[in-house]
Amino acid sequence: MYCPYCRHDDSRVIDSRAADDGASIRRRRQCPSCGRRFTTTETAALSVRKRSGATEPFSRAKIVTGVRRACQGRPVTDDDLALLAQTVEDEVRARGVAEIGAHDIGLAILEPLRRLDAVAYLRFASVYQQFDSLEDFEEAIAALRGGRLAGDITTTRRPGSSRRAG
Repeated sequence: MYCPYCRHDDSRVIDSRAADDGASIRRRRQCPSCGRRFTTTETAALSVRKRSGATEPFSRAKIVTGVRRACQGRPVTDDDLALLAQTVEDEVRARGVAEIGAHDIGLAILEPLRRLDAVAYLRFASVYQQFDSLEDFEEAIAALRGGRLAGDITTTRRPGSSRRAG
C-alpha cells in the first residue's frame, strides 16, 4: 500500500475494523518513512459473468438502469431503485462468491421488484424470462396472487410453448 503523502511503497497496519455491516474492512495505517497516518477501506471485488463468457465488475448502476425501464410510468422513485439495487447487491454478496452469473443477478432482482411494484415486476419478468404467450402472463399473475415468483411456476407447459426455463 503506497503512502498517499510520500508515496513510500509500504505501510504498517495499526488498526482493522469491519465497516458497512461487514461488507468492507477499514484499516488505519502508518507510513514507516514519513510517519503520517491514513485510512484505507477494503472491499471484496465482485465480478459478473456474462452469457458470452466475458466478465465485468458488478455495478449497481446497471441494475438501476435495467429496472428503471420496467418501472417507467410507475410510482417508483430513484430512491426506491437505489434501495432495490442495494438489496440485490447485499443478497449477491451474501452468497460469498467472487464471480456470479448475470442470470443469477436477474433472478435476485425479481423478488425485491415484486415487493416494490407488481406491474414493474411483470414487465421485468416478461422480458427477463422471455414470455411468449398470454398464458405466460396469466401464470405469472396467478403466481403473484399466490405470493410466488413467476420463475417458481411448476405447472406443466402446454405443447408448443417455447419459453426457455429461467
